[in-house]
Amino acid sequence: MIQSLSIVWNSPEGFHLGPIMLRYYSLGFVIAFGLGWLIMKKIFEREGESMEKLDKLFIYTLIATLLGARLGQVFFYDWPYFREHPEEILLPFKFRPEFEFSGFAGLASHGAAIAIILFMIYYSRKVIHRPLLWVLDRVVIPVTSGGIFVRLGNFFNSEILGDVTSPDTPTAVKFIRGEEWLNKADVIKKTGIKDYDKAYEAVEHDPQFANILADIPYRHPAQLYEAFLYVFVFLIIYFMYWKTDARKKHGLIFGVFLVLLWSVRFVVEYVKESQGGFESSLGNALSTGQWLSIPFILVGFWLIFTAKNRKETL
Repeated sequence: MIQSLSIVWNSPEGFHLGPIMLRYYSLGFVIAFGLGWLIMKKIFEREGESMEKLDKLFIYTLIATLLGARLGQVFFYDWPYFREHPEEILLPFKFRPEFEFSGFAGLASHGAAIAIILFMIYYSRKVIHRPLLWVLDRVVIPVTSGGIFVRLGNFFNSEILGDVTSPDTPTAVKFIRGEEWLNKADVIKKTGIKDYDKAYEAVEHDPQFANILADIPYRHPAQLYEAFLYVFVFLIIYFMYWKTDARKKHGLIFGVFLVLLWSVRFVVEYVKESQGGFESSLGNALSTGQWLSIPFILVGFWLIFTAKNRKETL
């Protein structure tokens, strides 16, 4: 018999360093890009490329990730809203009904993937003067490692939740801060506690709010499922680059990355709460994330099957 590991998750957004709050999601991004830089440094040293070119790659990848992820969220998942609020697309503010610092609440990995590929076209032609697939075969290694920490950040932030499940599910999690009906304003109103962090703590521990806690469902920790499976994707392509001659066949590592990573995304979507988008217009047969993953997977298979025709010539 499997012992249930179901937990109640009530992590704050971050921790304070004096007057500054370091948010876990931001920390995840910092770790992702820092580790990515170290991985690419080893690769560039092996390939005989300069650190100046690595620094430019770091900057381009950072811009592409943030810009592409934001625009992906806007156009793939929430266009009806942003069509009416275009000023919020690239600004972390809400102007209506009143001014509010909202941060960037939505980032879509499909958009980030498209933007990175587009930026790498410029980088391969104008900076490093290597074939595009040579660049992508290597960039996807740190990108995959970064995806692990981004998904862990999503978990700490109680966002991108899984579907409701039974508390007997071994991995079930009750996200106190993740339910739309219990946002910061709502929890303050329901508890009468003005500090939302203290209000969430009261919901978790104070018996007088047991009814609120009971109404919060257990869910699949979809973020952790993705992070865990991304570890295996990373290990596979890392091994391919360092221990085989796959790096000499342009597009092979990139193709394996596309098939494995987006297949993980496709499968995990089955236990993930809908994030909206255009899925309803296609009959809800698949989620928006699944529809967007299919082209990446198909391109990946094509790259794998044709890689033998693209040998390293440098």
